[in-house]
Amino acid sequence: MPGCFKKTIFSIASAFSLVSFLLIVVAMATQKWMTGKILCQTGVDLVNASDPELVKFIGDIYYGLFQGGKVRQCGLGKRVFTFTVFPHMVKSLNTSLHVAIILFLCSAISFALISFGFCVHNIRKVPYRTIKGPAGICLWNLIAGLFIVFAVTSFIAAVQLHQLTERIANFRENVFRIVILEEKYEDSFWLCVASGTTHAVNMLLMAASAIRLPKFKTKTEEANVTPEDIMY
Repeated sequence: MPGCFKKTIFSIASAFSLVSFLLIVVAMATQKWMTGKILCQTGVDLVNASDPELVKFIGDIYYGLFQGGKVRQCGLGKRVFTFTVFPHMVKSLNTSLHVAIILFLCSAISFALISFGFCVHNIRKVPYRTIKGPAGICLWNLIAGLFIVFAVTSFIAAVQLHQLTERIANFRENVFRIVILEEKYEDSFWLCVASGTTHAVNMLLMAASAIRLPKFKTKTEEANVTPEDIMY
């Protein structure tokens, strides 16, 4: 059986692995990866709007991995639109990159669960194989963390290099042209970043589990038996 110190380490690591799993699931389920401000450029050009009047042409947009919505203002009041990425926007986006983000996150979920299982196994007994011990857990956390890094960087690349927000904002806009004024990464995105952090912490915990604490032995005093003690 593992000692109390290692049991504590593996218990904390299992909790972090479970938290990582939950964070990714919540991030994929919620649709607030990105928000922004959008400007109806066509409406501005039509009426030659000045700075004080631009407020009437500024709307909002939000989206996640699977769906989103926008509030467009082109001088005729607010128009609310909702959309789904699949299957409607497949031709408008960089589909391969978008699918890769989802696959990276699904892979991270799998390895987070594997890490959780091996941590629980190490709490119960000392493994005989290295792959089942701290080295294996460190490997699974490294792989899960890399998948999260790939997902996060791919999403940033889609936003910054492939103009993801602009493509979504102009989806099915045949008359009006929408310009992006502001973009902001939201909670769902940062949940993925936090999930990657938990795996980094787990790797530090596995390194700490290799520390051997000194064992304190109490010396028992030897009893000195004298002839007087025997008489009594």
